[in-house]
Amino acid sequence: MNIEILLQEKITIAIEALFGFTPEKSMVQLQQTRKEFAGDVTFVVFPVVRFAKKSPEETGRLIGEYLVGNTEEVDQFNVVKGFLNLTISNHWWLGILEKAFASPSYGLTPASQDAELVMIEYSSPNTNKPLHLGHIRNNLLGYSLAEILKGNGKKVVKTNIVNDRGIHICKSMYAWQQWGEGRTPENTGIKGDHLVGDFYVMFDQQYKKEIRQLMEEGMAQEAAENNAPSILAVREMLRKWEAHDEETVSLWKMMNSWVYEGFDATYRELGVDFDKIYYESETYLSGKDEVLRGLKEGVFYQKPDSSVWADLTPEGLDHKLLLRSDGTSVYMTQDIGTAKMRFADYPIGKMVYVVGNEQNYHFQVLAILLDMLGYEWGRDLFHFSYGMVELPSGKMKSREGTVVDADDLMADMEKVARKMGEELGKLEGLSEEEATRTYKMIAKGALKYFILKVDPRKNMTFNPEESIDFNGNTGPFIQYTHARIRSVLRKAEETGLSVAVPFAGISLEEKERELLKTISLYPEIVEEAAREYSPAVLANYCYEITRQFNQFYHDHSILNETDPVKRNFRLALSEVVVNILKSGMGMLGIEMPERM
Repeated sequence: MNIEILLQEKITIAIEALFGFTPEKSMVQLQQTRKEFAGDVTFVVFPVVRFAKKSPEETGRLIGEYLVGNTEEVDQFNVVKGFLNLTISNHWWLGILEKAFASPSYGLTPASQDAELVMIEYSSPNTNKPLHLGHIRNNLLGYSLAEILKGNGKKVVKTNIVNDRGIHICKSMYAWQQWGEGRTPENTGIKGDHLVGDFYVMFDQQYKKEIRQLMEEGMAQEAAENNAPSILAVREMLRKWEAHDEETVSLWKMMNSWVYEGFDATYRELGVDFDKIYYESETYLSGKDEVLRGLKEGVFYQKPDSSVWADLTPEGLDHKLLLRSDGTSVYMTQDIGTAKMRFADYPIGKMVYVVGNEQNYHFQVLAILLDMLGYEWGRDLFHFSYGMVELPSGKMKSREGTVVDADDLMADMEKVARKMGEELGKLEGLSEEEATRTYKMIAKGALKYFILKVDPRKNMTFNPEESIDFNGNTGPFIQYTHARIRSVLRKAEETGLSVAVPFAGISLEEKERELLKTISLYPEIVEEAAREYSPAVLANYCYEITRQFNQFYHDHSILNETDPVKRNFRLALSEVVVNILKSGMGMLGIEMPERM
């Protein structure tokens, strides 16, 4: 049991015994003791003073004396004005260590047979461009969130919806038809998703050129944008695709297959995966049927041009287009179909969409539309809305070719990791094969940790060199500490030392006590990360316990400790910390090297 929950119960009993009344739970407020005062946990006395009918100092003193005399968890106390500072006994902290040492899965909750099933959608790429830095944040958040929920005893299905149809796909297809000259990934040596992305940029360049020409001829900008030859050709291509034109569908399949191979390679390199992949080309018709059903039932309405709309003004919103006048679908239509298919495929208890905050309105509308269509789970959809990620140089734009591709970024990160590691001599003594594998691990750890340590709801700037620093709040710092502890434990094993429990009768040094406090918080941190949908909670905890271990390691010897009881205790402490780091960082998708 968490020490604060236990103390709330004990303090409640003390107040009942001393003052004859039962305080409400909200009145027993606990917080971490401030560093300038002695103690571990502080009880704020003021809410109970009027019932005790004594001064805050006297009330605190009486409760403190009762706890020391009647509970084995509290050793000492002191009162500072209306704050009762409680010192937790060594017996309690050593019990935490024994529990954590005995359980390799300390802090985690196994999934039961009847555990809630959570489906998490992330990635959601378009097949007209490679994955970029923005996709990296999405994938890392989605994968980590899935692992954190698993750690909290949930059953999880990781899913991806590939945006493999629509006007944007046709832009790359049209450009390849016009200027591709038969180029393929095989005959160019270019990764498939990158090649298709190049044609998307090429289309945009041609489209802008046509708009300028039409405007120079006297056409207004909006009219030019709608009547440029290339955009008219692309709209016709989309219409043909939806009409199952054989030539158009064949081109679409070929170019998408190039992209899928490219995506799969990037996902493998990034270390993320999916249990189920949906394709909009397979779900949009289901959505279209739902919209037409809604129209027939009077839930939606049709304009004279045959387009279908939803009136959302009763919800304080506007009117939303669901089918264009030519009968083609929009994103919302597709998402309606995808949601329906997913709930038919799985007994979903919670549906989580990991999508950037620019789509807040979209998911607000999706939930309302599904509710209007009669799906009781519609309003319960959860949009995990996260902020944008930028580089120090600013924002990125796919159609202008100014994005940072995920593949290029990961390759560059590995180069930076190798350069900095070699300068610091971090991997001396490893074979070239081991060093290469470890540098990859460091590079990915740096990338993932730097992104995940930030509150997901905030915008962030990603700085590659800053992320790979071997000191400070970075992935490599935590990885290096993990490797250092593993080295200590290996040496202990080589010299025949093993850890024996229990650890009773040990007097704790300050740094050891601080570490045990932080270890005791791990189960609560895992729960909080899931409750808040925030991998950052877990990431920053991993940094804090790493920082504390390094301070402990600096001040106290482990293998050279002459007292065998203390040495035994410190080896156990080290093993628990290293297990927590592997567990916590593992839920962030970060591998931990054994040697660095």
